[in-house]
Amino acid sequence: MENLYKYILKRLLSLIPILIGISFISFALIYFTGGDAVAVRYEAIGGVLSPELLNQKREELGLNRPFMVQYFTWLLGVIQGDMGISYVSGKPVFSYIMSKLPNTLLLSLSALFTTMFISLPLGILSAVKKNGIFDNIIRTMSFIGNSLPNFFVALVLSYIFALKMKLLPVISQGTSLKSLILPTLTLSLAMSAKYIRQIRSLIIAELSKPYVSGARARGIKENIIIFFNVLRLTSLTLITLMTLSFGSLLGGSSIVESIFMWDGIGKLAIESINLRDYPMILAYVLWMALIYVFVNLLADISYYFLDPRLRLGGGKHAN
Repeated sequence: MENLYKYILKRLLSLIPILIGISFISFALIYFTGGDAVAVRYEAIGGVLSPELLNQKREELGLNRPFMVQYFTWLLGVIQGDMGISYVSGKPVFSYIMSKLPNTLLLSLSALFTTMFISLPLGILSAVKKNGIFDNIIRTMSFIGNSLPNFFVALVLSYIFALKMKLLPVISQGTSLKSLILPTLTLSLAMSAKYIRQIRSLIIAELSKPYVSGARARGIKENIIIFFNVLRLTSLTLITLMTLSFGSLLGGSSIVESIFMWDGIGKLAIESINLRDYPMILAYVLWMALIYVFVNLLADISYYFLDPRLRLGGGKHAN
């Protein structure tokens, strides 16, 4: 376990310059291309200020200071949990993003579990029935699903289940089960199409290895070989897929959340970009970076417990 703690500490320390680099680039892009922050802020709330008042507000907010001074002031605030004030809502950015997190977390977990529920059995069936009728049907459907953009899938599902069958609402009404179904299905169908093909390839590659032939020769049942050997040995790759998908979902499935008016981080990001709410945009970019760092670290930790070679080899494999 000591090796694991050292590895986690080393990874965390190595990620600090990456996060600082992302924050610097994001801040610079907003600073040099975003226009006058004070004018944008008051335009967002419908206000108009005279040139004298504009300059006074710039002084109050420290916007007349050099770029690097502004950046380090902002970065110090972020470290202390202060990401600034939203130009639109007038609320602290950090608390506003955190208020949207439960909805995005609910949608992300729902979509991920639904994806695995669909793709795992279909991927295994496609691999076991390689080149058969089921395999051809599943691969064709997977190819079609992989070719369709999320917004198109969302529109089709809305037309069928909301407009025609009138079973589900088009616009989300809070976080009710009915409101959750359509955005979950939209995200899950797109991800399942990718997962099925990857799971199929993993299973086929594993089934061709000598230990599988040996197990079959000893009379071990095919189901036991697949579920107790093959799946266990492909679990590391599956975990990687799941963590990367979960990271992108937590970052906010912006298009899907906006279409169904799901009140999450993705919808907030789209609104912030449209309204030029720069503090919120900066916080969103930093949030995305933190999420990807966190889920990749979790994946690495899970490898340690799932792969005996990492434990036996100590730090060598981890590094």
